[in-house]
Formats: sequence, structure tokens, C-alpha cells
Amino acid sequence: AAMNLAQKIAKFQDSRYTWALLIFVSAGLVVLAHSLFQEYVYMPPCEQCVYIRFAFLCMALGGVIAIIDPKNLALAAVGYIFAFWGAVQGIMYSVKLAKIHTAVHGDDPFGVQGCSTEPHYPFGIPLEKWAPDWFLPTGDCGYDSPIVPDGVTLSGVQKYLVGLYQDGWYLIPSSKFMSMADCTLIGFGVCFVILAAMLVCKILTLKAQKSV
Repeated sequence: AAMNLAQKIAKFQDSRYTWALLIFVSAGLVVLAHSLFQEYVYMPPCEQCVYIRFAFLCMALGGVIAIIDPKNLALAAVGYIFAFWGAVQGIMYSVKLAKIHTAVHGDDPFGVQGCSTEPHYPFGIPLEKWAPDWFLPTGDCGYDSPIVPDGVTLSGVQKYLVGLYQDGWYLIPSSKFMSMADCTLIGFGVCFVILAAMLVCKILTLKAQKSV
């Protein structure tokens, strides 16, 4: 029964739909963060926020590589490497942002490290120069409230969203339930667990096939 379950989970890895879902969710969240919250609601991204975007795009890149042919072990392996690396980096960035968020909203915000307007991406990739609108931090970590520029006339929907998130981004703003960092941490964690389950079951299935 356990082997049958492993085979079923392994089949998820062989499906393009699974990797397409990873691409859609990862890239979609980056577009949502930029196009809706940054551009439309005027929430400037902080250093850890743009790192989180980078991590999501690493997972999406893994999906793009694997989706070429999920049954090809070499392509799947490279896809897993990028996806796992993105998930682990995302978890680390989210944990750091959550700690900063807790500190700056607590009684002792001094000594908080990890927020700069000069980002340093892995391997020295100059994303902030290639796409500054997406990857150059312009906000303060832990303070993700809208900052509406002078002279801007807001639409009715914009006024509603700016008011909704005036105390910062929360899953449920009225009760300040789950900050952005909390939500991204859960997202990266879920992706990591699903990827790990698929990979382990794929390996077990391949071993079982060889032993037959």
C-alpha cells in the first residue's frame, strides 16, 4: 500500500501540470507583489521583500526547466535543484523578515539588521540594475504600509486598498493576522514539503523498478 502511494505521488512529478502549477503560483505571486501592491497600492518593497521575489523566481525557473520533459531524469534533477534552492532561500528570507517585522513593531526595534537599499543577490547577480523596478528595494523592512506620492489622485478602489493596508500588509488586515513574511514562509514551506515528497517517491519508485 505504501509503495502504491509512492507511485501515485511519483506520477505527479512526471506530469507537466504539476510543474506548470509551480511556475504559475511562483511567478504569479511576484507579479501580484509588483503590479498590485507596489505599483497600484504604493507599497515600496524592502530588501528582504525583493529577495523573496528572487526566491520565487528561482522556483519558477526550476519549473520551467522540468516542464520541458518531466520524465527526463536530467531535466527533472536540474528543475529540482533550482526549485529546492529557491524554496530554502525563500524560507530563510521570510524568517529574517518575520524577525525584523516583530522587532520593529515591538518595544525594542534597535539592533535590527538586514535591511538596506543596496541589495546583494546570490552569485553577484545585479538584478537591481537589470530590473530596478522589480528588484531594487525602496522601502523599510517591517514597514509595508502604502506610501502615496504627492499629487497622486487615487481611484475609489485604490483608496479602499490604501486604507485597508494602512497598518501594513496582513492576510486579515482588520485583526493584523499573519504578516506578509508569515504568509511567504508558509508558502515556501509548503512548496518544499511537496517537492520533497515528489522527489523521495520518485526515487523509491525508480529503485523498485530496478529491483524487479
